[in-house]
Amino acid sequence: MTFSKTIVGGTFDHFHKGHEAILETACDLSGSIIVGITGDEFAEKFRTGQIEPFQIRKQKVEKFLDSLGTRYSIVEINDFYGPSTTEKGLDAIVVSEETSLRAKEINAVRVKKGLKKMSIVEVPYVLAEDGKPISSERIRRGEIDEEGKKRSR
Repeated sequence: MTFSKTIVGGTFDHFHKGHEAILETACDLSGSIIVGITGDEFAEKFRTGQIEPFQIRKQKVEKFLDSLGTRYSIVEINDFYGPSTTEKGLDAIVVSEETSLRAKEINAVRVKKGLKKMSIVEVPYVLAEDGKPISSERIRRGEIDEEGKKRSR
């Protein structure tokens, strides 16, 4: 363990191998994690296609985290930051390649508020069998499944 408290945030729609990689990394690096999951209304503003309801997304994340045996808490977030700009004891933020710029923005806000910068841990994309990143959007479009396998149409 490198950090005592780490934060992760996302929509976690159609929970997939990429989500697992981010959460596993956070759990491997930290004794305790906070997971921010976007609320339904906020998620629908920025995503295309039908988003799974918050409770379903939360249950999938909880089930996965329970299997890892890490201490965690889940919070609903309704903006791009959640508790990442207000929580004092955070040491690190785990992000995907897609969201690494947001982590730098979060650190800038933290410094302005007198909080310490967090270490940013970037997890590379998990690739589907076609060599492209696994994403919830691709799953919603029916291109691939949650494992990254091509769906037959």
